[in-house]
Amino acid sequence: MAKVTFQTNICKGCGLCVVACPKKLIELSGGLNEKGYHPAEITNQEACIGCAFCATMCPDCVITVEK
Repeated sequence: MAKVTFQTNICKGCGLCVVACPKKLIELSGGLNEKGYHPAEITNQEACIGCAFCATMCPDCVITVEK
């Protein structure tokens, strides 16, 4: 099982990781971070396959994928 973590206070909610996830496990949060953006979050950690497409697409490097 892979573990995906986000640095939510740096995330600007661009949504590139949401589109990149082949399992559709990432969505933008309903809440706001310190900068006023809706940060990305994973909806089902157990279903993550650890492909790291989300981390590769992130322009701000806020996603860490551990296998």
